Amino acid sequence: MIDAVTGTPGVGKSLLAASYAWSCQAAGWPVVAWITAETEDQIITGLAGLARRLGIYAQDDNAQTAAVKARDWLAVTRQPALLVFDNATDVGTLRSWCPATGATRVVITTRNRAFLRAYQPLEVEVFTPAQAAGFLHDRTGLADSDGAEALAAELGHLPLALAQAAAVIVRLRLGYTGYLDLLRTSTIGDYLPAQSGDAYPSGTAQAILLSVTQAEAALPVARRVLPILAVLSPAGVPVPMLNGLSDDENPQVRVREMLADLADTSLITFTEDGTAVLMHRLVQRVLRERAAHQGDLDTVISQATTLLHAFDTTVPDGHQLWKARAAVEMLVEQTDTLYQHVHNDDALPADLLQLRAWCGQYLYELADLTRAIPLLEQTLTDGERVLGGDHPDTLNSRNTLASAYQAAGDLRRAIPLHEETLTDRERVLGGDHPDTLSSRNNLASAYQAAGDVTRAIPLHEQTLTDRERVLGGDHPDTLSSRNNLASAYQAAGDVTRAIPLHEQTLTDRERVLGGDHPDTLSSRNNLASAYQAAGDVTRAIPLHEQTLTDRERVLGGDHPDTLSSRNNLASAYQAAGHLARAIPLHEHTLADSERVLGPDHPTTRVVRENLKIARDTDVY
Repeated sequence: MIDAVTGTPGVGKSLLAASYAWSCQAAGWPVVAWITAETEDQIITGLAGLARRLGIYAQDDNAQTAAVKARDWLAVTRQPALLVFDNATDVGTLRSWCPATGATRVVITTRNRAFLRAYQPLEVEVFTPAQAAGFLHDRTGLADSDGAEALAAELGHLPLALAQAAAVIVRLRLGYTGYLDLLRTSTIGDYLPAQSGDAYPSGTAQAILLSVTQAEAALPVARRVLPILAVLSPAGVPVPMLNGLSDDENPQVRVREMLADLADTSLITFTEDGTAVLMHRLVQRVLRERAAHQGDLDTVISQATTLLHAFDTTVPDGHQLWKARAAVEMLVEQTDTLYQHVHNDDALPADLLQLRAWCGQYLYELADLTRAIPLLEQTLTDGERVLGGDHPDTLNSRNTLASAYQAAGDLRRAIPLHEETLTDRERVLGGDHPDTLSSRNNLASAYQAAGDVTRAIPLHEQTLTDRERVLGGDHPDTLSSRNNLASAYQAAGDVTRAIPLHEQTLTDRERVLGGDHPDTLSSRNNLASAYQAAGDVTRAIPLHEQTLTDRERVLGGDHPDTLSSRNNLASAYQAAGHLARAIPLHEHTLADSERVLGPDHPTTRVVRENLKIARDTDVY
């Protein structure tokens, strides 16, 4: 069963859903999951987290793969299970992530009334006068029923506003009349003009901001921390992201203390497991409106961006990134939220733009091209407008986007963009700049991917010569050029030049980078493929087997490079006539590629075609 719960912001939709979730948990339901559903990225991240808790999240799964696993598990389970999608915004998006069958109960909280037509509707109203007065009495302990009714009427019987009022009353030891006096003398509600469809009672903003001002008077950290939380994700901010708020030697402890104090004001809460901090969306909006009214919103966004940059320094580079996908998901969500709060395109801060560029780069490196490409396209557009087309960061964005297009198999867009980037880098940075040499290398690789080896080989040869001269023969970029030139020779059918160059590159990489470095493993894979292209499967197969074993150990079983090694070994078995070993390995690789990379990823398509060829060969 799927229920859609709707109502005015602050009416308590999420609290009602949470109460039901708590009752399910108390009844011993084995699965109770809460997922923020404002964007599809949040839904995917939440379901991926559920997959991890269910023990079905493989070490090397990406978020999309794990989310599908969780949804499918919920669709077939016969155990009692509750799935709450909180603050859903789009019916079509959510429908694709709802388990279609099974015993799972789904509750959706939303302001979008279209959900009421799509699912079983449940509208949540404000408190009745009696409920509101009873709520205030329970929270404050005050027996003044007339005062409670007057205050409840002033706040429109809205649960969120009543909760904020009760917190201030208790903290300041006020009566209802004293609180009303404070509320009515305040004009801070002007900061929150009602927007279409909001229909906020007149006292809501005042009640929230009165709580804020009282917290700021009692807790010096409140004035700094609360506005920052207001511009970050309403789905929650992981506590480690906030460690930069403290300069203490042990910031984890100090930040925990600060957040615990703020939680006592009822303006923030912790998630059940204590790993993240939550602020109600209406409280966030009030704080943002105040900051904008006071001309401080840009400063707050800058402070939050600085926090995220500090967190970004903890995200590892290279092959270790694959094991830090959860951190990348956190960074992408928070950065996207910040970006949405920059209303003036021309005022987009350069440091936030840089953070967005890194998020796009990470998603590209994690082979999450469906999310990487739109983000990289927007980042390039923003970079050209804010920094100018010739800024090094803009050129980097153009290069990364071209590489993402190429990885997605879209050479029609990749090659012109690589050509444009190379021309601009030569003009702006000079022909010998490392970035220019990288662009030349990338363009040569794009030509090669398009089957144009007559243009690829000379460009690879030129890049190798220039890198040896500028960077030295043992520089990792030089070794990459040597590897790429060998692959281009091989693509042209010139294995007599390809094999010695692959052998030299492998020897050099083992010496310079070590035997387990991902580039060394790539060289070993490429040399094995060159042996196979030359018809020497007796040398190719053991080398492919060794490379696959090493990649599984170093990178993990689901890393894209590991999937490529498994595909290549299956192809080598096939070339040697060992179809009984080739076909099961191709089948295994295809299943993993579809799960990890998606059914339409270029690698998945190659594996699918190889399996078809192997099966057709087996028939004959």
